[in-house]
Amino acid sequence: MANVAFIGMGIMGKPMAINLHKAGHKVYVHGRRPESMAEPVAAGCIACKSPAEAASQAEISIVMVSDTPDVEQVIFGEGGVAQGAKAGSVVVDMSTISPTATRAMAQRLAAQGVEMLDAPVSGGDIGAINATLSIMVGGKPAVFERVKPVFEAMGKNIVLVGDNGAGQVAKACNQIVVAVTIEGVAEALLFARKNGVDPARVRDALMGGFAGSRILEVHGKRMLDNEYKPGFKTRLHQKDMNIVLQTAKELGLALPGAALVMQHLNALMGLGEAEQDSAAVMKILERASGMER
Repeated sequence: MANVAFIGMGIMGKPMAINLHKAGHKVYVHGRRPESMAEPVAAGCIACKSPAEAASQAEISIVMVSDTPDVEQVIFGEGGVAQGAKAGSVVVDMSTISPTATRAMAQRLAAQGVEMLDAPVSGGDIGAINATLSIMVGGKPAVFERVKPVFEAMGKNIVLVGDNGAGQVAKACNQIVVAVTIEGVAEALLFARKNGVDPARVRDALMGGFAGSRILEVHGKRMLDNEYKPGFKTRLHQKDMNIVLQTAKELGLALPGAALVMQHLNALMGLGEAEQDSAAVMKILERASGMER
């Protein structure tokens, strides 16, 4: 069992830290808001006043925060992980951030003798609670094997994709597939409605064929019910797609489907739907087609 620091007590971080404790690891937690640590502490985790304090107790430090600037601040800012991490320890970033920034951070940590893995996840809060997350990892194979027992306390599908940054690339690929598929499901169900056909029955028919998917199952149901409690919030999906498109710009890569969905997410944000599930892109299509409910 390992001593693990866990930084970030959000909707994903809290259950992930608790599952690490349940698996027998000693877990030191830090959240930006002291009250966010209450539940993990009640479960047996140890509260720390700063990321540096948590990292100083651990051989593996996990970061799970919102965006690239947040990760940089948590690791390299005042009182950050890098100030407490010992040489030979490992920093694991499980946030979804820029692959380019990830590679740069790995180099900075290596200069002080600290290894890094990028290990973004898929599976949402339910996967975090049930310890069934898919974990996409970038980094050295030997470091991956060292940390793998920790990953196994939080997820089921754990894949070393490649070197530093490769995990973030895989997560970006995941978000492209999810976003474009949500768009496709929304268009299909709207097409059924406009043709006077019950979209619920259309969904049932499609579920048994080649078009069947988890997106059609879960997000299709949200669209039918016109109920968009997250799930995965629009503002976070927009953030992830911004990473996708910014990286595509750096590479000179055309991603027209991803760009279209990004515009619909932007429109949702403009409508004040930032906290709704990103499946609410259906509302943008409904509005454009004069089919608002």
